[in-house]
Amino acid sequence: MSIREMHFAVILNPSKNGADKLCETFTAAVKRAGGAEPGYFETTVDDPGRQMTLDAIEQGYNVIVAAGGDGTVREIAEVLVQREVAEGEEQIEMAILPMGTGNLLARNLDMNVDDLKDGINWALQGTARPVDAVRIDLERKNGTIDEHVFLVMGGVGIDAEVMDDTRDDLKKKVGPLAYVEAGFRKMKGSNKPVSFRVGDGEWEKRNVRSVVFANCGRLQGGFDLVPEAKIDDGKIDLVVMTPRSPLDWARIFVKTLVRVKRRIPVIEYFQDESFSLRTVEPILAQLDGDPVGEIIGITARTVPSSLHLRTLQERRWSANLGTVFKR
Repeated sequence: MSIREMHFAVILNPSKNGADKLCETFTAAVKRAGGAEPGYFETTVDDPGRQMTLDAIEQGYNVIVAAGGDGTVREIAEVLVQREVAEGEEQIEMAILPMGTGNLLARNLDMNVDDLKDGINWALQGTARPVDAVRIDLERKNGTIDEHVFLVMGGVGIDAEVMDDTRDDLKKKVGPLAYVEAGFRKMKGSNKPVSFRVGDGEWEKRNVRSVVFANCGRLQGGFDLVPEAKIDDGKIDLVVMTPRSPLDWARIFVKTLVRVKRRIPVIEYFQDESFSLRTVEPILAQLDGDPVGEIIGITARTVPSSLHLRTLQERRWSANLGTVFKR
């Protein structure tokens, strides 16, 4: 789509620092590029973006811009992935203006999360790239099942505990380091028995401290937890961690940090289009960094090329394309 064909709806988390500046800057950039004035829809505490996205689609916007953290990004993506598209109907595109602490999807796309102007150039000058999402069913202890979509990673065990117990005041002060502080506090937790099945394979049992299911694999600080995970390969990467001591955690850390290829027994990798997991007792879960409560079962399957993300494929784009902002 050309800039004149794009009608931007910005789904904005107004609690984020710089929200007012973002609106002014984005509107000015769109007008300068020759586009129509964007629409703005503010999220609420009770709704991080779902109804706002539905309203924007109903009003005819064809590019939905997530201006917030990972929760806002996931909520918008969930609507777009679950939306039924009639034959011949225009695909609605999505762009990201990262404003959160984690900004996991933006980091996996190599976006400069500290530069608003960079994000705006991605939205205005990028092209729509088909990427995968993961559709996941979370089974609760009472037998109910919640259906969700995630884009980066989900997990049960220590990663969910960390996300659930990271201090909001510390995130505002030190950013992603707040997760490290919570991680040290949670490291002494005990392993829990689970059963899992990769694809249509046999059920396997482990005593795990964490199971991570990844659509792409990079965390804050460039830490590549699942280097084989690709956002457009149609696969889910499963990481099963069974450490029993601080030494085991050190081995996992070294293996993932320096990408040692040699297998170690306390971390296993699997890859397929789907997986299932069952627990003996309820265990905390998270999706894209957001705690989603305790579950007793999970079923996940990839939805290939289901989201059209506006990205700049190269970090240094051609000069003849121009940019809305000059470096």
